Amino acid sequence: MAKGRNQGGRRSSGGPSGQPRRGGKPQRGPQRQNRKPGQRGTTPLGREEGPAGSAGEGRRHKGPGGDRIEGRQAVRELLLADKRKVREIVMQSGLDPAPILEDIEMLASDQRINIREVGRGAFDALSDTESAQGVLAEAEPLPTVDIEDMVDGPNPFLIMVDGLTDPHNLGAIFRSADAAGVTGLILPRHRSARISATVAKTAAGAIEHVPIANVPGVPAAIQTLQKHNVWVIGLDEGGTRSIFDLDLADQPMCLVLGAEGPGLSRLTRERCDELVSIPMQGAVASLNVSAAATVAMFDVARRRLGLGQA
Repeated sequence: MAKGRNQGGRRSSGGPSGQPRRGGKPQRGPQRQNRKPGQRGTTPLGREEGPAGSAGEGRRHKGPGGDRIEGRQAVRELLLADKRKVREIVMQSGLDPAPILEDIEMLASDQRINIREVGRGAFDALSDTESAQGVLAEAEPLPTVDIEDMVDGPNPFLIMVDGLTDPHNLGAIFRSADAAGVTGLILPRHRSARISATVAKTAAGAIEHVPIANVPGVPAAIQTLQKHNVWVIGLDEGGTRSIFDLDLADQPMCLVLGAEGPGLSRLTRERCDELVSIPMQGAVASLNVSAAATVAMFDVARRRLGLGQA
């Protein structure tokens, strides 16, 4: 359950047939005093801003981020998951009634989370994304797990990104990963998009449901997975084998996705057990990385469903 929060649900006005070779998981609290206008408690909404939608967007924290959530579906999933403390919800005043807004208000009330209502200009100034749909939330950063915990469960199906800096692609990968039954997503601490407001909104709440590991580097993470008998498969347009011919649905595996354009780094390609590609039938040479990731993830999911393992 969520921990004690202030002013439950009330609105207040304010400012991604052969085998490769390799060896061998209400009661409302009292109103806090000495608050500045437009501020809940002692925690302001101030932030270090980068370009909207960029990897530098939002506050700077150690870890993957995820403390700013924008968009109606993303905020509702944040509340439904109830896995981390939500500091405040901000709504734009004058929004047309909608069932999803009623859900957010009801969940906020149940969890005793303050809802602050502000005018459109003030809301636009607070939001990081171009279309936050009149709702945003401030929460604790997303929790992370160790890779060893990810591989401890039955037949893990993992995704790792290598040099992926576009937040829209990362958000779309999260959304598809959740739908395809991925059991964990591995993000490097460097050369990677953090989980910004844009990622959260594009993921439509999936960041709340897919476990995340934040690792120092991709090559070392690959070695850790291999030590735990997880097959590491790189999705790369230079792969000589079709992913549709790679039958690993009944084994622990991690699918590694590269950046848009450069693809997988040289060292990552060398460390992978196998490089695979998606056969292209049209005139366009390649797919967007999030689209390619979706094709690959759902091919694995289809095989697992056929084996009764999804």
